[in-house]
Amino acid sequence: MLRGGPLCVCQMTAVLNLAPSTVSAHLSELRRADLVTERKEGKWVEYRLTEDAGAAASVAWERLERDPTIAQDRALLRELRKVSLEELCRVELDLSRLGIQLPALAAKSRPKELR
Repeated sequence: MLRGGPLCVCQMTAVLNLAPSTVSAHLSELRRADLVTERKEGKWVEYRLTEDAGAAASVAWERLERDPTIAQDRALLRELRKVSLEELCRVELDLSRLGIQLPALAAKSRPKELR
């Protein structure tokens, strides 16, 4: 996800369909392992891959590129990057209110109230 550039927890939460606390906990582990760095920007924290993480994971990236769920997540992230963080948070991650439709695989795993 972070290969395309830095992301905020709310952007990752919208794609992964996980609680922000869960995403933050995973990011904390990745930070402790020196795989991601964080930078505070206003009220948001932006995460990005470290140089070491990108080099170490190159074999895994190749395999993940062929996964259909990863491809759908990448397409969803392209749309989310067009939306300001303020707007994403204002609609409480309800992507339909932004005119963004979830991919078929992601929509099936979402709770009914977020579809």
